[in-house]
Amino acid sequence: MNNEVFFGNFAGKVWRALNESDKTLSQLQKSTGLTTKEVSMGLGWLAKEGKIAISNSDGLYLKFSLLK
Repeated sequence: MNNEVFFGNFAGKVWRALNESDKTLSQLQKSTGLTTKEVSMGLGWLAKEGKIAISNSDGLYLKFSLLK
């Protein structure tokens, strides 16, 4: 399996979850069924492509959202 397929699968699952609503890391884990490491790889891929925003409005948890 090449890197595009490997990381792309995680990124696709994370993207679909974020397309429903903004989510924290733990919410992404629950909604995708991925591990912390897999969600992080998916987020990294999406961040590299400029497709996500990260906020910390409550001061506790990072929240991820899709850029429109």
